[in-house]
Amino acid sequence: MAPFAGWNMPIQYSGILEEHLHTRTSAGIFDICHMGEFLLKGDTAAQDVDALTTCKISDMLPGRCHYGFMLNDNGRIIDDLIVFKLKENEFMIVVNAGTIDKDKAWIKLHLSKQTHFEDISDKTAKIDLQGPLSGEILSSLTSADLGAIKKYHFTSAKVAGVETLISRTGYTGELGYELYFPSDKAAVLWNILLGNKNIKPIGLGARDTLRLEMGYSLYGHDIDENHTPLEANLEKFIHTDKNFVGKDALIKQKAAGAKKLLVGFMCEGRRSPRQDFDVLCGEETAGKVTSGSFSPCLKKAIGLCYIDTAKAYLGNKIILNSGNINIEAVITKPPFYKKIPRQY
Repeated sequence: MAPFAGWNMPIQYSGILEEHLHTRTSAGIFDICHMGEFLLKGDTAAQDVDALTTCKISDMLPGRCHYGFMLNDNGRIIDDLIVFKLKENEFMIVVNAGTIDKDKAWIKLHLSKQTHFEDISDKTAKIDLQGPLSGEILSSLTSADLGAIKKYHFTSAKVAGVETLISRTGYTGELGYELYFPSDKAAVLWNILLGNKNIKPIGLGARDTLRLEMGYSLYGHDIDENHTPLEANLEKFIHTDKNFVGKDALIKQKAAGAKKLLVGFMCEGRRSPRQDFDVLCGEETAGKVTSGSFSPCLKKAIGLCYIDTAKAYLGNKIILNSGNINIEAVITKPPFYKKIPRQY
């Protein structure tokens, strides 16, 4: 266990390697109750969410959810988030645990007077069920048509008798579901799920290696208020055909060109670099490692780094350095792990 954003979080249960491989082959559950959830509703809620995030809200239908960013005036990332459209003029925004307070302050600063805002984080529990068997397992606990829930869609149904919002916005690359429900039912639903012999609990350690095999960015490591979505190679989540805070700065940066880019790398061996290792091209320091780990599926070390744009091309050989440690690697396009997720 380790402290994180005011929570005592499980790093591992049975071991990172075992938990990682179990999620890839069977199913695991993740305690994600630390995440933040905000409710925005009212006649001006849609226009406020549209202006606050890079997500396109105008054509969003109830039952859909979009991944995007909340930016400051300089186009840098305050947080990455997921917007759920619950119904007309009612939205839930899911944010990172460590940014709840600053996100709340920023949102309130930009809200219309007619938009009702409520922080429902303490009322809301979240358990993620991920892995190729997750659909079969969850179907035995709910009458919801899980096959009808496409990626970045959600529905509401009872799971083991608990009213639950079921979404598909997973962080592992596997088939999976995210369950949002009243926090007083968290232990109940957790124990019911653990009663299935194919499920194991998964800690933060394996959650990190699973997301890294897919090349997904982690806030506070790969993305933060020092970087823009353009630098993070996440332009596909930016909708410049609408207005939002930070848009003008992004347009200027795109025209000028980003000086550094976030790219993936694969190491020659099993030894992995840590955050803040230098990225060397020849004798020149060209960037910094943001995430690095041994990949249980590939049996090699992988990671993400910011590197000078001119050096960010695929196949470029680099050295990851800290003191006397030098790790050979090559720039590689994520996802590193390319198994096609099973559809339920």
